[in-house]
Amino acid sequence: MSHDCGHSPATVDFTRAFAVGVILNSAYIAFEVAYGLVAHSLALLADAGHNLSDVLGLLLAWAASAMARTRPTKRRTYGMRGSSILAALFNAILLLVSVGAIAWEAIRRFGQPEAVSGKIVIWVSLLGIVVNTITALMFAAGRKGDLNIRGAFLHMAADAAISAGVVIAGAAIVLTGLHWIDPVVSLAICAVIIWGTWDLLRESVNLALHAVPRQIDPDKVDSYLRELPGISEVHDLHIWPMSTTETAITAHLVKPDGVIDDGLLCQIKYELHTRFSISHVTIQCESGDAAHPCEQEPEHIV
Repeated sequence: MSHDCGHSPATVDFTRAFAVGVILNSAYIAFEVAYGLVAHSLALLADAGHNLSDVLGLLLAWAASAMARTRPTKRRTYGMRGSSILAALFNAILLLVSVGAIAWEAIRRFGQPEAVSGKIVIWVSLLGIVVNTITALMFAAGRKGDLNIRGAFLHMAADAAISAGVVIAGAAIVLTGLHWIDPVVSLAICAVIIWGTWDLLRESVNLALHAVPRQIDPDKVDSYLRELPGISEVHDLHIWPMSTTETAITAHLVKPDGVIDDGLLCQIKYELHTRFSISHVTIQCESGDAAHPCEQEPEHIV
């Protein structure tokens, strides 16, 4: 059986989804700010501020998605793949910063409540549900395999849910006349954003620090390599993300017979890709000569 030993997995282009998402959400932000000011609704203005951070996040993710497909150079031997990890990290940080601003204004409004037009809040937020749902659905297909795309999807899905919450707040204001409901809903929006963003922040930080991607079990990878024919030992095993979609591995395999087996190496690359989604494989074979021990064999040495 012949196996392809290349290092160029296909990537999905979400350019159209990013373009449509940016245009739709930018138009909606202008609409939401205008009517938020007319209705004196902090919930609408808070949601508009959150949507603005989402547009900036979409632009950042879009740029990173394009950069991740650039060719390697002599200076950047992995190309710009790592930019997608940075985009996911900045997206999470941007969301949390916007939460702080929204929460601060909501707390201030408890002391200085303003009359809110509940009906305007309802209709504007209903439009927001439509816009954000359409945008989220365009990223749904790529959310499981790409943290950068997942970040964009979570932004839009959370916005749809938040808009639904604002609709409920508008209805409650119309029915009860209680204007403190508006800042309460704003704080609830903050809680939803934090809940949805924390996992994205944690995972993007881990990827930025070259931790093993969470969908890969390093113990299973180690076991697979140790069970290969002719292999007696595995050491200096490293698994790290090159981008939000591509993972690399390096390992030293002790092969006592000292035979360079291109067929085995090709099999390893193929099976690491198909079984563990590891696309870039670098293997060093050693014979285990006691007179020339590998300096990187101890686990505490990198």
